[in-house]
Amino acid sequence: MKSLQIEVFICRSDNFGVLLHCPETGETASIDAPEFDPIVKAAEKHGWTITHIFTTHHHGDHVEANLALKEKYGCEIIGPRNEAAAIPGIDRTVGDGDEFTFGKRPVRVIETPGHTAGHICFHLPDDMLLFAADTLFALGCGRLFERSALDMWHSLQKLAALPDETIVYFGHEYTLSNARFAVTIDPENTRLRSRAELIEMQRKRGDFTVPTTIGLEKETNPFLRAGDPDVRRTLGMEDATNDEVFADIRKRKDTF
Repeated sequence: MKSLQIEVFICRSDNFGVLLHCPETGETASIDAPEFDPIVKAAEKHGWTITHIFTTHHHGDHVEANLALKEKYGCEIIGPRNEAAAIPGIDRTVGDGDEFTFGKRPVRVIETPGHTAGHICFHLPDDMLLFAADTLFALGCGRLFERSALDMWHSLQKLAALPDETIVYFGHEYTLSNARFAVTIDPENTRLRSRAELIEMQRKRGDFTVPTTIGLEKETNPFLRAGDPDVRRTLGMEDATNDEVFADIRKRKDTF
């Protein structure tokens, strides 16, 4: 089976547009639909026809182009069952543990409430790919708009349980700010410090910081490291629960 092709580009100001293409079947999925023109331009550059939109959650910067893309391509919109009423043009609803086929391979749905109540991620286990949108970022996680810190902590643990080699595509280019914050939470983490320096250089060159991996995030992302003794010591929360430490880190990032 031929490898999937992935095209990454910027939409709006800091959203990542991502197209996923199967060269065998000709299917092309847009991961969310943040902006019509850049998505169409990326597809036309390769001669791809968008057949699917994989919608992760209902926020406008992820569904803005749903209807326009559906009108142009007749694509099928697949999105979260628990947010279906808020997803423009949705055709198929999916929830935690559901599976469907794209490009002759399985796509598994992982429900990750926190950023929104019904946020989902799309996992392609055969290709070791995860499309995490606004649940897990490089060195960060999404703001808590509709569910609790405990809910998001549980959601992140689902993603952290995936194989370390899993390649993660996320929804926004927030990595430089995330890195600068992360070193205030985990200052003794030499792996994090080296990564933060690399990110500074990447962004100065204008390079994207997507993708990352589950293993790298477990080593360096403070939002996945609430149980680490060094993080707890820095925060003065040695006796707190993991979700309490996570909640404190999230609050600190909200005002960073």
